[in-house]
Amino acid sequence: MTKSLPSLRIHQTRHPLLYEVNTRVLLTELSRSAGSRVTLGTIPDRLLDDWASLGFDAIWLMGVWKTGRIGLEIATTHPDLAAEYRKVLPDFTTADVGGSPYSISAYEVSTELGGEKELARLRKRLAERGLGLVLDFVCNHTARDHAWTKEHPEYYIQGSPELLEQEPWAWFEVSTKKGKAVLALGRDPMFPPWTDTAQINHMHAGAREALVSVLRQIAGLCDGVRCDMAMLMLRGVFLVTWDKKVMSEEGGVLQTEFWGDAITNVRKSRPDFLFVAEAYWDLEWALQQLGFDYTYDKRLYDRLRYEGAVSVRNHLKAEMTFQTHSLRFIENHDEPRAAMAFSSEAWHSAAAVVTLTVPGMAMLHDGQMDGRAVKVPVQLSRRPQEAVSEQIRRFYRRLLVCLGDASFRQGDWRMLSVRPAWHDNPTWENYLAYCWQRGDVCERIVVVNYAPHSGQCYIDLPMAEVDGPALEFRDLMSDAAYVRERSSLVSKGMYFDLPGYGFHIFALSSAR
Repeated sequence: MTKSLPSLRIHQTRHPLLYEVNTRVLLTELSRSAGSRVTLGTIPDRLLDDWASLGFDAIWLMGVWKTGRIGLEIATTHPDLAAEYRKVLPDFTTADVGGSPYSISAYEVSTELGGEKELARLRKRLAERGLGLVLDFVCNHTARDHAWTKEHPEYYIQGSPELLEQEPWAWFEVSTKKGKAVLALGRDPMFPPWTDTAQINHMHAGAREALVSVLRQIAGLCDGVRCDMAMLMLRGVFLVTWDKKVMSEEGGVLQTEFWGDAITNVRKSRPDFLFVAEAYWDLEWALQQLGFDYTYDKRLYDRLRYEGAVSVRNHLKAEMTFQTHSLRFIENHDEPRAAMAFSSEAWHSAAAVVTLTVPGMAMLHDGQMDGRAVKVPVQLSRRPQEAVSEQIRRFYRRLLVCLGDASFRQGDWRMLSVRPAWHDNPTWENYLAYCWQRGDVCERIVVVNYAPHSGQCYIDLPMAEVDGPALEFRDLMSDAAYVRERSSLVSKGMYFDLPGYGFHIFALSSAR
């Protein structure tokens, strides 16, 4: 089994940065640019160098696994999907469809992308730059034509011909070694079933053993996994979703949590292997307790997008253990592009500053740093050409330089106190303020007016650790510098008057 390398950045920081890449789209664009086929093993050095220079710690290659004939057929012929494709690509053809990356027929690297040997070569090249490789693990379901559906239908939720007739949208028939069987389509209980998937029975002992074996196999190919819809495998969620259809082969229901068993098993041989959970429904803490290093923080995303500064500030008051194991984002392949969700460049920038400068892991999505506006269906292997927003690109690149400092990489985070600038001025409530420190020394201060209008406030700053009668606040995002007398800061705090969605990232030092 391949071992991860101790020099990987992901193991050397308390505030890692993950970059999600749509593998099929990337290789399509690189091939078009090169005028010849580019695969995993021939991705140009210049691109890997760029990822490393931007400060990423790991690259999540989304969509490397083999997808089956049935999934491709559904992805190509489904009328709703076809309409979505045409909105994104007016010149869409069926050649642009690769099937859903989350309808996996086998955990084999797609030969169209270069296969397992080329993935290994790419992983080595990433590791030479300190970058880890993260791949998908889709545990809740498989493709409908995965080998298990024919060889081990008992691994799946099983129905009956009567159920298939009553609910044809929720079940499908498959030919197995023992004859015909009716299996459930994979599902999230909040939505209709996924028509190109088969639902695994996580209460079945044989299915669990097979899944853990697959996970060990994946662990030999990469440095971590992003676990799709991880909360669906929690015992309580699964039993409510599937009720009486989850009996194991022994005639009972397994009492242990799948994730606790699986993570423990993998870490016997790979103690540093990274586990990231896509998680919702306030079940993130439960998954962290089962061993996940990081869990999606969709709640922060929703509060940044819909609720405002007070809600964000309250969210950031959660236990620090929870905070440091949360994965923050304002965009991924499931969400609208940040340029659309946060509809002005000022709002987009402010949301990104918060997301990338609070504790935990931060994630950026390919195209986010260019201001791309079109959300591409995961079934497509091509995306439209879009103009780059040079302003957004410059903003992200400067922000990532800031995040490379040891204050963010190795420091401790704490919230700062915000007060009204004067009586009857409620705009102070729109401010988010916090610092990053190493030891007792506050080295970076982040201040954001998270509202579309100007606001004023006083912020109490931690100055005791910085010597001298005056302090310098150097804004790393604008080159501005401010000198303030210590005595005034101690007695009143620091006054701020920022425009809508204005922000500072200060380096704090003694004024000379």
